[in-house]
Amino acid sequence: MRALPLLIVAACLAVLGGCERSEPASAQREDKLVVFAAASLRDVFTALGEDFKRANAGVEVTFNFAGTQELRTQLEHGAAADVFASADQRHMDELVKSRRVAGPVVFARNEPILVVARESAATLRGFADLPAATRIVIGTPEVPIGRYTLQILDRASASLGADFRARVESRVVSREPNVRQVLAKVRLGEAQAGVVYRTDAEAAQDGVVVVAIPPEVNVIAEYPIAVVSGAAHPDLARAWVDLVTSEAGRTALWRAGFLVPSGSGALP
Repeated sequence: MRALPLLIVAACLAVLGGCERSEPASAQREDKLVVFAAASLRDVFTALGEDFKRANAGVEVTFNFAGTQELRTQLEHGAAADVFASADQRHMDELVKSRRVAGPVVFARNEPILVVARESAATLRGFADLPAATRIVIGTPEVPIGRYTLQILDRASASLGADFRARVESRVVSREPNVRQVLAKVRLGEAQAGVVYRTDAEAAQDGVVVVAIPPEVNVIAEYPIAVVSGAAHPDLARAWVDLVTSEAGRTALWRAGFLVPSGSGALP
Protein backbone atom coordinates (compact mmCIF):
# COMPACT_ATOMS: atom_id res chain seq x y z
CA MET A 1 0.00 0.00 0.00
CA ARG A 2 2.87 2.39 0.75
CA ALA A 3 4.33 1.86 -2.75
CA LEU A 4 1.38 3.54 -4.46
CA PRO A 5 1.86 6.99 -2.82
CA LEU A 6 5.59 6.81 -3.60
CA LEU A 7 4.85 6.13 -7.26
CA ILE A 8 2.44 9.07 -7.37
CA VAL A 9 5.03 11.39 -5.82
CA ALA A 10 7.67 10.21 -8.29
CA ALA A 11 5.34 10.79 -11.23
CA CYS A 12 4.51 14.31 -10.02
CA LEU A 13 8.20 15.14 -9.61
CA ALA A 14 8.89 13.89 -13.14
CA VAL A 15 6.12 16.11 -14.54
CA LEU A 16 7.33 19.14 -12.60
CA GLY A 17 10.89 18.51 -13.72
CA GLY A 18 9.74 18.44 -17.32
CA CYS A 19 7.85 21.71 -16.83
CA GLU A 20 10.96 23.37 -15.45
CA ARG A 21 12.96 22.42 -18.51
CA SER A 22 10.39 23.84 -20.97
CA GLU A 23 10.45 27.59 -21.54
CA PRO A 24 7.34 29.56 -22.51
CA ALA A 25 7.42 30.99 -26.02
CA SER A 26 7.21 34.56 -24.68
CA ALA A 27 10.41 34.03 -22.70
CA GLN A 28 12.44 32.53 -25.50
CA ARG A 29 15.29 34.62 -26.83
CA GLU A 30 14.54 36.53 -30.01
CA ASP A 31 17.13 35.40 -32.53
CA LYS A 32 15.44 35.94 -35.89
CA LEU A 33 13.99 38.95 -37.71
CA VAL A 34 11.84 38.69 -40.85
CA VAL A 35 11.57 41.87 -42.93
CA PHE A 36 9.19 42.29 -45.88
CA ALA A 37 10.38 45.21 -48.01
CA ALA A 38 9.76 46.80 -51.40
CA ALA A 39 12.14 45.61 -54.12
CA SER A 40 13.72 49.07 -54.45
CA LEU A 41 15.04 48.72 -50.88
CA ARG A 42 17.05 45.56 -51.59
CA ASP A 43 20.55 47.05 -51.65
CA VAL A 44 20.31 49.49 -48.78
CA PHE A 45 18.35 47.14 -46.50
CA THR A 46 20.79 44.30 -47.17
CA ALA A 47 23.65 46.57 -46.09
CA LEU A 48 21.74 47.75 -43.01
CA GLY A 49 21.04 44.12 -42.21
CA GLU A 50 24.76 43.50 -41.77
CA ASP A 51 24.97 46.46 -39.38
CA PHE A 52 21.97 45.12 -37.48
CA LYS A 53 23.53 41.67 -37.09
CA ARG A 54 26.76 43.15 -35.81
CA ALA A 55 24.82 45.12 -33.20
CA ASN A 56 22.70 42.07 -32.26
CA ALA A 57 25.03 39.11 -32.00
CA GLY A 58 23.50 35.79 -32.99
CA VAL A 59 20.45 37.32 -34.68
CA GLU A 60 19.47 36.06 -38.12
CA VAL A 61 17.90 38.60 -40.51
CA THR A 62 15.74 37.29 -43.34
CA PHE A 63 14.46 39.57 -46.10
CA ASN A 64 11.60 39.14 -48.53
CA PHE A 65 11.99 41.70 -51.33
CA ALA A 66 9.17 42.00 -53.86
CA GLY A 67 6.64 44.41 -55.27
CA THR A 68 4.78 46.22 -52.50
CA GLN A 69 1.41 44.91 -53.69
CA GLU A 70 2.73 41.33 -53.63
CA LEU A 71 4.02 41.72 -50.08
CA ARG A 72 0.70 43.18 -48.96
CA THR A 73 -1.14 40.19 -50.43
CA GLN A 74 1.19 37.80 -48.63
CA LEU A 75 0.57 39.55 -45.30
CA GLU A 76 -3.19 39.52 -45.89
CA HIS A 77 -2.97 35.75 -46.39
CA GLY A 78 -1.15 35.24 -43.11
CA ALA A 79 2.52 35.25 -44.11
CA ALA A 80 4.83 35.46 -41.11
CA ALA A 81 6.78 38.73 -40.94
CA ASP A 82 7.98 41.14 -38.29
CA VAL A 83 8.38 44.35 -40.30
CA PHE A 84 6.82 45.71 -43.49
CA ALA A 85 8.44 48.52 -45.53
CA SER A 86 6.32 49.83 -48.40
CA ALA A 87 7.11 51.94 -51.47
CA ASP A 88 3.85 53.87 -51.08
CA GLN A 89 1.26 54.95 -48.54
CA ARG A 90 -1.70 53.31 -50.26
CA HIS A 91 -0.80 49.68 -49.55
CA MET A 92 0.38 50.49 -46.03
CA ASP A 93 -2.89 52.31 -45.29
CA GLU A 94 -4.88 49.25 -46.36
CA LEU A 95 -2.89 47.06 -43.97
CA VAL A 96 -3.45 49.57 -41.18
CA LYS A 97 -7.20 49.43 -41.83
CA SER A 98 -7.18 45.66 -41.58
CA ARG A 99 -5.05 45.91 -38.41
CA ARG A 100 -2.22 43.87 -39.86
CA VAL A 101 0.35 46.60 -39.11
CA ALA A 102 0.40 49.46 -36.64
CA GLY A 103 1.99 52.89 -36.31
CA PRO A 104 3.67 53.32 -39.72
CA VAL A 105 6.19 56.13 -40.14
CA VAL A 106 7.67 57.54 -43.35
CA PHE A 107 11.41 56.90 -43.38
CA ALA A 108 12.42 57.85 -46.94
CA ARG A 109 11.28 59.26 -50.28
CA ASN A 110 12.29 58.38 -53.82
CA GLU A 111 12.23 60.03 -57.25
CA PRO A 112 11.01 58.23 -60.40
CA ILE A 113 13.26 58.67 -63.43
CA LEU A 114 13.48 57.35 -66.98
CA VAL A 115 16.17 54.77 -67.76
CA VAL A 116 17.19 54.29 -71.38
CA ALA A 117 19.19 51.49 -72.95
CA ARG A 118 22.59 52.76 -74.10
CA GLU A 119 21.94 51.94 -77.75
CA SER A 120 18.80 54.13 -77.65
CA ALA A 121 20.31 57.11 -75.82
CA ALA A 122 20.91 59.08 -79.03
CA THR A 123 17.20 59.20 -79.88
CA LEU A 124 15.68 59.24 -76.38
CA ARG A 125 17.41 62.28 -74.92
CA GLY A 126 14.51 63.71 -72.94
CA PHE A 127 11.26 62.60 -71.37
CA ALA A 128 9.32 64.24 -74.22
CA ASP A 129 11.02 61.80 -76.63
CA LEU A 130 9.53 58.75 -74.90
CA PRO A 131 6.77 58.10 -77.50
CA ALA A 132 9.55 57.66 -80.09
CA ALA A 133 10.62 54.44 -78.39
CA THR A 134 9.35 51.21 -79.90
CA ARG A 135 9.73 49.06 -76.75
CA ILE A 136 8.83 50.49 -73.34
CA VAL A 137 8.48 48.58 -70.08
CA ILE A 138 6.66 49.89 -66.98
CA GLY A 139 5.31 48.51 -63.72
CA THR A 140 1.84 47.03 -63.41
CA PRO A 141 -0.81 49.48 -62.14
CA GLU A 142 -0.93 47.58 -58.82
CA VAL A 143 2.76 48.11 -58.00
CA PRO A 144 3.69 51.60 -56.75
CA ILE A 145 6.14 52.40 -59.57
CA GLY A 146 3.47 51.44 -62.10
CA ARG A 147 0.88 53.71 -60.52
CA TYR A 148 3.40 56.56 -60.27
CA THR A 149 4.24 56.08 -63.95
CA LEU A 150 0.60 56.48 -65.00
CA GLN A 151 0.28 59.58 -62.82
CA ILE A 152 3.36 61.05 -64.49
CA LEU A 153 2.01 60.28 -67.96
CA ASP A 154 -1.30 61.92 -67.09
CA ARG A 155 0.48 65.05 -65.85
CA ALA A 156 2.70 65.12 -68.93
CA SER A 157 -0.36 65.01 -71.19
CA ALA A 158 -1.25 68.49 -70.01
CA SER A 159 1.96 69.97 -71.44
CA LEU A 160 3.16 67.45 -74.04
CA GLY A 161 -0.15 66.79 -75.77
CA ALA A 162 -3.43 65.29 -74.66
CA ASP A 163 -2.53 61.99 -76.31
CA PHE A 164 0.95 61.73 -74.71
CA ARG A 165 -0.08 58.92 -72.33
CA ALA A 166 -1.85 57.03 -75.11
CA ARG A 167 1.17 57.30 -77.40
CA VAL A 168 3.51 56.02 -74.68
CA GLU A 169 1.23 53.16 -73.66
CA SER A 170 0.96 52.05 -77.28
CA ARG A 171 4.71 51.35 -77.09
CA VAL A 172 4.56 49.35 -73.84
CA VAL A 173 5.63 45.76 -74.45
CA SER A 174 5.66 44.59 -70.83
CA ARG A 175 4.24 45.53 -67.42
CA GLU A 176 6.34 44.14 -64.57
CA PRO A 177 5.36 43.24 -60.96
CA ASN A 178 8.27 45.12 -59.37
CA VAL A 179 10.67 47.92 -60.21
CA ARG A 180 13.79 45.75 -60.37
CA GLN A 181 12.26 43.72 -63.18
CA VAL A 182 11.54 46.93 -65.10
CA LEU A 183 15.20 47.88 -64.72
CA ALA A 184 16.39 44.41 -65.73
CA LYS A 185 14.40 44.51 -68.98
CA VAL A 186 16.10 47.76 -69.98
CA ARG A 187 19.58 46.64 -68.93
CA LEU A 188 19.21 43.41 -70.92
CA GLY A 189 18.09 45.29 -74.03
CA GLU A 190 14.61 43.75 -73.98
CA ALA A 191 13.20 47.28 -73.81
CA GLN A 192 14.51 50.67 -74.87
CA ALA A 193 13.19 52.60 -71.89
CA GLY A 194 11.38 52.25 -68.58
CA VAL A 195 10.41 54.22 -65.50
CA VAL A 196 12.16 53.21 -62.25
CA TYR A 197 13.32 54.95 -59.08
CA ARG A 198 16.51 56.96 -59.05
CA THR A 199 17.95 54.57 -56.46
CA ASP A 200 17.51 51.63 -58.84
CA ALA A 201 19.25 53.51 -61.64
CA GLU A 202 22.16 54.28 -59.33
CA ALA A 203 22.40 50.60 -58.40
CA ALA A 204 22.62 49.78 -62.12
CA GLN A 205 25.68 52.08 -62.34
CA ASP A 206 26.63 52.45 -66.01
CA GLY A 207 24.26 49.81 -67.34
CA VAL A 208 21.67 52.37 -68.42
CA VAL A 209 21.40 56.06 -69.26
CA VAL A 210 19.39 58.18 -66.84
CA VAL A 211 16.94 60.76 -68.17
CA ALA A 212 15.31 63.08 -65.64
CA ILE A 213 11.55 63.50 -65.55
CA PRO A 214 10.58 67.21 -65.44
CA PRO A 215 9.70 68.14 -61.84
CA GLU A 216 6.42 69.74 -62.90
CA VAL A 217 5.10 66.34 -64.03
CA ASN A 218 6.98 64.06 -61.67
CA VAL A 219 5.72 62.56 -58.39
CA ILE A 220 7.73 61.71 -55.28
CA ALA A 221 7.29 58.30 -53.67
CA GLU A 222 7.03 58.08 -49.89
CA TYR A 223 8.20 54.96 -48.05
CA PRO A 224 6.49 54.05 -44.74
CA ILE A 225 7.62 51.28 -42.38
CA ALA A 226 5.71 49.51 -39.60
CA VAL A 227 5.84 46.59 -37.19
CA VAL A 228 3.52 43.77 -38.26
CA SER A 229 0.71 43.06 -35.79
CA GLY A 230 1.37 39.84 -33.88
CA ALA A 231 5.01 39.79 -34.99
CA ALA A 232 6.87 36.76 -33.64
CA HIS A 233 9.86 38.95 -32.77
CA PRO A 234 8.42 42.33 -31.70
CA ASP A 235 11.51 43.59 -29.89
CA LEU A 236 13.74 42.97 -32.89
CA ALA A 237 11.09 44.47 -35.17
CA ARG A 238 11.06 47.70 -33.17
CA ALA A 239 14.87 47.70 -33.12
CA TRP A 240 14.92 47.45 -36.92
CA VAL A 241 12.50 50.34 -37.31
CA ASP A 242 14.65 52.35 -34.89
CA LEU A 243 17.74 51.63 -37.00
CA VAL A 244 16.08 52.57 -40.29
CA THR A 245 14.74 55.84 -38.87
CA SER A 246 17.93 56.71 -36.98
CA GLU A 247 20.59 59.15 -38.18
CA ALA A 248 22.72 56.19 -39.31
CA GLY A 249 19.80 54.69 -41.22
CA ARG A 250 18.89 57.99 -42.86
CA THR A 251 22.51 58.49 -43.90
CA ALA A 252 22.66 55.02 -45.46
CA LEU A 253 19.43 55.69 -47.35
CA TRP A 254 20.65 59.11 -48.51
CA ARG A 255 23.91 57.62 -49.79
CA ALA A 256 21.87 55.05 -51.71
CA GLY A 257 20.04 57.88 -53.46
CA PHE A 258 16.89 58.13 -51.37
CA LEU A 259 15.51 61.49 -50.29
CA VAL A 260 14.96 62.25 -46.62
CA PRO A 261 11.36 62.44 -45.38
CA SER A 262 9.70 65.84 -45.38
CA GLY A 263 10.58 67.84 -42.28
CA SER A 264 13.50 65.58 -41.33
CA GLY A 265 16.22 68.11 -42.06
CA ALA A 266 18.98 67.87 -44.62
CA LEU A 267 21.90 65.47 -44.41
CA PRO A 268 25.47 66.49 -45.25
